[in-house]
Amino acid sequence: MCCDESHVSVNATPRTKGIPKIVDLNELMPYARFLCGEEEVRRTAAGFIGYGMTRPGDRVLFAVDTHYEPLVVEAVMRALREKGAKVDLVTTEAEPDREFDELDEVKTIMRRRPWWEEPRRWEGIPWIEELALKNRYDLLIHGKGGGIPNTPHRYEAFPWLTSEHFASKATVFPRDLHTMINIKTWNIFWQTGRGGKVKLTDPEGTELTWTLWEEYFDGTRRGYVEVPWWGHLMGHSPTPLLAKEDATGVVCGTTCHFAPPFPHIRVTLQDGKVEKVEGGGKYGEAWGGLLEETKKIQYPCFPRPGLFWLWETAIGTNPKILRPSNIKYLSSGGFEWERRRSGIIHVGLGTRWRGPEEKWAGENGILYGHLHVHQFFPTMDVTTKRGETIRVINKGRLAVLDDPEVRKVAARYGDPDEVLKEDWIPKIPGISAEGSYSDYANNPAASIYGAKS
Repeated sequence: MCCDESHVSVNATPRTKGIPKIVDLNELMPYARFLCGEEEVRRTAAGFIGYGMTRPGDRVLFAVDTHYEPLVVEAVMRALREKGAKVDLVTTEAEPDREFDELDEVKTIMRRRPWWEEPRRWEGIPWIEELALKNRYDLLIHGKGGGIPNTPHRYEAFPWLTSEHFASKATVFPRDLHTMINIKTWNIFWQTGRGGKVKLTDPEGTELTWTLWEEYFDGTRRGYVEVPWWGHLMGHSPTPLLAKEDATGVVCGTTCHFAPPFPHIRVTLQDGKVEKVEGGGKYGEAWGGLLEETKKIQYPCFPRPGLFWLWETAIGTNPKILRPSNIKYLSSGGFEWERRRSGIIHVGLGTRWRGPEEKWAGENGILYGHLHVHQFFPTMDVTTKRGETIRVINKGRLAVLDDPEVRKVAARYGDPDEVLKEDWIPKIPGISAEGSYSDYANNPAASIYGAKS
């Protein structure tokens, strides 16, 4: 297992559909070399620092499943080996690729058994994590997203399932620029906003407010931390939540992470907790059933009984992310991939990924997990304690992209208007495209699957 360039496969037949594949490895190598680049700015930049920190003689364990295009994996392994690393590959068997069904989000994320016995799609597989630890690898590359545990070795996710994901402007977006975008946006919350108020709206119907309670910033809780979650900036504090949590309003939309588009859903919150789920087709029906099942359960991370509390309003920060063309299929990564695009927010309601509350629930056979609703054209404002209102996102446009300092850095790489332009904007009838929103809201799948972008 530990020898140079060994490959350990477990039924490793690629199982993907509908993907416009690149067949020449050389076409992928510039992207892989950028990701693993030698430049200091890339080693310390936003996200995936483990790749660039690799040194000659480092031992890397790369673990993927059969929904990944092998050529993408091979490109990154080659780039790491060019740096002198010794790379071992483990490929596990995923289910045969297929179109999403309406309950995939629920089936993928929600659990009653311990997650280490039944890992979720984005989650690291425990035996692979144990293998990396036991054999003292310097870097584990594994998992598609979600929280990554603290380990004595470097541990990075690998979200690029397809060459379409990988061979894109998003992968080679300038790292110093992306760092500035993340930090400047995050400082609105971390430095300026604490103690203030947040208002989130979206033309699909979302209208939600909450307080940035100063206790979430005091360093004694698992709340806000000074270093941002790169590309996943937390507009609301993670768990545990305060007794005075006050997030109130409605969250609406037509997409989540890992399921087909669903009819318009309306999720009503009062003082942080979901009180009602309306619409959403089969997704909404399932969510409503889980809401009823857990309404009297007291989770250790929440001040009052119930599972579905607001903790995640995560802001994407990369303007070059595109919607996958094979979006109907599991191997596309689903709508989870596109939530990385700058200005898009995904709202998560439930327990924190691999948080202590999930360990408690799994050990006791109690339902846990969190469900999502995406916001494609949100407007988010932070009003400080002094009464100053700072716009974070304006109708889906991350405000810091128009900041003079950000534009100055972008100018090093070309026309800042082009460098900072969103290369993909969702086409929603009645909002960003011609047509009726009410018709779209009743059957968004017809519009999204029929659209070319």
